[in-house]
Amino acid sequence: MGIEIIPKELRNRYELHEWKHSCAILKNDFPSEWNDLIDLLSGFRLCKSWIEVGGGSKSNISNQIDSFLYKRGWQEKEFTTMVKVDEHEMDSPTHKIDCYKNRIALEIEWNNKDPFFDRDLNNFRLLFDLRAISVGIIITRSDHLQDIFNNIGRGSSFGASTTHMSKLIPRIEGGGGAGCPILAIGITKDLYIENC
Repeated sequence: MGIEIIPKELRNRYELHEWKHSCAILKNDFPSEWNDLIDLLSGFRLCKSWIEVGGGSKSNISNQIDSFLYKRGWQEKEFTTMVKVDEHEMDSPTHKIDCYKNRIALEIEWNNKDPFFDRDLNNFRLLFDLRAISVGIIITRSDHLQDIFNNIGRGSSFGASTTHMSKLIPRIEGGGGAGCPILAIGITKDLYIENC
């Protein structure tokens, strides 16, 4: 079981990549979180008005995804981790996970600088090794959305050094997430709506 267990209509609308059987683990071991993810992807659309809004705080895209999942019991989560050698303890904090529920961690990287992927993957690796998460999910944008950004005059805001799929895949394939099962989800042109 791999990507093919995701419903075909979603495989046609999203760019999907998985490592270390993430889909099978999600569907079989975490059915509630799997259903949340499938429902999220089924209902999500990319509104032109969200792209036209300038930068600043959290994007409308991230807000839509977060709010959907928070209503289903997901939460922003920071883990308290430390290293202990004999009686000497040293804090080893992780960054907050955007959305977390029952050992599933989901990060949204819509238009950050691409080193944020390194941070996310390192976090997934560490938390997986510590047995705090079982699967890491990253939602980002597919490269071909750049054509839409260019057409509506926002291309310079979504540059080559920001988060998109071709910046993520080499990092995962290069072992950035180590043993953590990962599902990478790319938002595509097929989700774009002009009049919203």
